Amino acid sequence: MANNNSGSNRMEVPQAKEAMNRFKMEVASELGVPLKAGYNGDLTSAQNGSVGGEMVRQMIKKQEESMSGSTGQ
Repeated sequence: MANNNSGSNRMEVPQAKEAMNRFKMEVASELGVPLKAGYNGDLTSAQNGSVGGEMVRQMIKKQEESMSGSTGQ
């Protein structure tokens, strides 16, 4: 059975990559995580995880706001 998830973080829409990178850097800055372009192996998993977790929280919040606004609730 073929697995469609090759384990890569390849974006389905290549144009979204730059926007996601900007978003990641903004979130890292807000959290005080010294994320930089390129290698970030000097950061802890907790620091990296906090950035990813906050990105997900913000994306979910934005989606929820957009859904509640479109239904008139």
